[in-house]
Amino acid sequence: MEKRLDPENMFKAIWEFPENLINALELGNSIKLKNNYNNINNIVIAGMGGSAIGGDVLSVLEANNLNIPLVVCRGYSLPKWVDNSTLVICSSYSGNTEETLAALDDAIRKKAQICGITTGGLIGEKIKELGYDLVMIPSGLQPRAALAFSFVPMTKLIEKIGLINPGINIWLHDTAEKLKKKRELYSIEETQNSVYSLAKKIYKKIPILYADNSTLSVVALRMKGQICENAKMLAYHNDLPELNHNEIVGWENNSEITKDFFVLWLKDDQDNNRVKLRQEITSTILSEKKIDQAIISIEGDTFEYRFLNMINYGDWLSYWCAILHNTDPSPVVKIARLKNELSAKS
Repeated sequence: MEKRLDPENMFKAIWEFPENLINALELGNSIKLKNNYNNINNIVIAGMGGSAIGGDVLSVLEANNLNIPLVVCRGYSLPKWVDNSTLVICSSYSGNTEETLAALDDAIRKKAQICGITTGGLIGEKIKELGYDLVMIPSGLQPRAALAFSFVPMTKLIEKIGLINPGINIWLHDTAEKLKKKRELYSIEETQNSVYSLAKKIYKKIPILYADNSTLSVVALRMKGQICENAKMLAYHNDLPELNHNEIVGWENNSEITKDFFVLWLKDDQDNNRVKLRQEITSTILSEKKIDQAIISIEGDTFEYRFLNMINYGDWLSYWCAILHNTDPSPVVKIARLKNELSAKS
């Protein structure tokens, strides 16, 4: 693969996901809190984009260990119910995310119990200045390539505060080792690589990602974002069973447009049995409309491995779509422009 297409080495960033997981766990295990946390009834993770998805991943992988509500908040303000019994974790890779800075101010006004996860920036400065606990993560990555350093330290932070007893120390090393083996296949630019073969099918289409909301919905959200940012392609996602109550009807008209869509079904053994049946029926309905479709399914002994493998699969899929488009996967020019124009009017 020619380096001219990937001068900032997104290939390396995706390749190193397993190592990032291990390094992130070491970082998380080293967290030392200076504050006490009492009577926490709920958790809010404030972040945007690649920094928010870490909260989503945590909410899925630790669903069985969380005994209080956890909400991921993407925006300038926090829910009205946030108060001094809420733990607010401000997650921003750059530390300068406009929305998360505003959410931090809102958390302070609401007298929440506050922590931060960042590489520094204004959020890091403010968290330090006010004496809140701060987890510093490594800089030098694109935020979307820093997923491991988002959700793993976040999990360990919540553990050290005393809100969960996660099993991440048990399963993460084995998962990382298995991912190292899978990347040997996912990273080759040849048709025996199923990810590359799928990229060749979808890169001139608009991918629509569908998943069970109890298992892989967050993976679909992540994959959509990666395709948009890395491949510079539009992509969309939705959940089963909800889409069966509205979106399924939308495939009826505009066939001259829908012929350019490609449905990707993200499936897991742990999907709800009724959802599995819904997927089969919905797929048949779409086949009758001559919609291109493919199934992405990962085998493995544990849900954690299958989940993180599917995330890494999606990262590679977005990468190969970028290369097939002769596009550098790293720059996000339109995001940079938007931030610059917003800054000029602040």
